[in-house]
Amino acid sequence: MIFDRKQQRLLLEGTIYTPEEIARLVAEGAENHPSALWDLYLFLNEWFSDSPAMTVHTSGSTGTPKELTVRKDQMMQSARLTCEYLNLQAGDTALLCMNLRYIGAMMVVVRSLVAGLNLIVRPASGHPLSDISVPLRFAAMVPLQVYNTLHTLGEREQLKQTEILIIGGGAVDEALEAEIRSLPIAVYSTYGMTETLSHIALRRLNGNSASDHYYPFSSVELSLSPENTLVIKASLVCDDILQTNDIARIYPDGSFVIWGRKDNVINSGGIKIQAEEVEKLLRPFIPVPFVITSVPDPRLGQAVTLLIEGQLDMEELKNKVQEILSPYHRPKYIRMVDLIPQTGNGKINRIECRTLAEKLL
Repeated sequence: MIFDRKQQRLLLEGTIYTPEEIARLVAEGAENHPSALWDLYLFLNEWFSDSPAMTVHTSGSTGTPKELTVRKDQMMQSARLTCEYLNLQAGDTALLCMNLRYIGAMMVVVRSLVAGLNLIVRPASGHPLSDISVPLRFAAMVPLQVYNTLHTLGEREQLKQTEILIIGGGAVDEALEAEIRSLPIAVYSTYGMTETLSHIALRRLNGNSASDHYYPFSSVELSLSPENTLVIKASLVCDDILQTNDIARIYPDGSFVIWGRKDNVINSGGIKIQAEEVEKLLRPFIPVPFVITSVPDPRLGQAVTLLIEGQLDMEELKNKVQEILSPYHRPKYIRMVDLIPQTGNGKINRIECRTLAEKLL
């Protein structure tokens, strides 16, 4: 692996690019390059600059999006951890199909630079494999991309030719996980955040090693706060100890599970309700995007509210909710909306959902 940025070269669809060649491509201007390649050239130009750090953006799924300054040497350590864990080797084909504004996509590029992977670039879209004709060794996608791929015949067959797939940027729901189990490739869900420079733990979703538990890299130390939220010490990729809002359980072997986020707990009449747990129960019965959120309530404090994208039979839905949810967990309000608010990288925007629910009520 190469950790000296001056010695790094990008292998892009079989062609080697030096820092000087990247600078020349940037000088040609955006109008002379496809948008996905232009974003890549801009990222690489900044990567090869003399600055030891660069700016990344958080997704804003649970709060206001913010800019973070991160060190390039720590990004390379993160790349090393993933490449070693997955045994990625020089020349392996790797697909970049996510928005380079976010850390998940950036780290695909950094892994390619550090390990000498052969990068295949496609625009960030819902169908990243639609025109891929070569077998891939490695790909990273968000859940929606995986869902769309599995439900498009040609793309599903192409996915079967991809040896390793990691899924990040959002939770993998039970229905999607059930579809993934039959794939003849290695598929992992990742756990991490912008501050940890992508993931610090992986969970195998299929095969003999499939598990409900995330397994952290050996250099990562985990503990729980008094509120049972995960505390992360990952000194190779982050200088600070991170206090997350993820409610977790850590097992004796070091693995862990995530129950939901502390800021997604709804306190309704003194009963604490985890929004993600209610969504998990409803997901098999609601075939369209939806979210559990809350609105202020003078009697309950917070009232559980269900927002559903599109139109469903309300009577049938209420009957199903009565059947599968306990009284305290049942939504007091159900509203149909045109669109469930999302962040730029496809996560549910919980803040906007609460705001939307309050406007509707």
